[in-house]
Amino acid sequence: MPSLRKQRAMREAIAGRAQNRCEYCQCPQDFCPDSFHVEHIDPTANGGADTIVNVAWTCGSCNKAKAVATEMIDSQTGLVVSLFHPRRNFWSEHFAWDSDNDLYVIGLTPVRRATILRLQLNHQRIVNLRRLLKLDGRHPPLDIPPTDAL
Repeated sequence: MPSLRKQRAMREAIAGRAQNRCEYCQCPQDFCPDSFHVEHIDPTANGGADTIVNVAWTCGSCNKAKAVATEMIDSQTGLVVSLFHPRRNFWSEHFAWDSDNDLYVIGLTPVRRATILRLQLNHQRIVNLRRLLKLDGRHPPLDIPPTDAL
């Protein structure tokens, strides 16, 4: 088991890689009412590795909604598709902010639509937070971190 200091350093590195935002909903950690977690993208319970390339920095809401899921049904095609993988996929290639007011995440692909549904990326609390951040000039984030390719 790693030392407490090493665990803290690892959490800080993971948070820094994500620019202190949830890698799914893009909520900034400093404004999120939920605690943040190191989340296994491919859950260890399902055979996923316990490595830096298999973890994401996530808000409690996204972490809880995702749980051990790695797939979901796309609402438009009815196909079972993989959920967004922050180490393999670029956020901006699969998601966008709605063109009306930048408060809602929209899915550009079946995989992303399924992720929005599973993780509830547009639940009312996060939309309300985005609205307040927008009034303060902090939303939408313009510098979404690039994905670390495997």
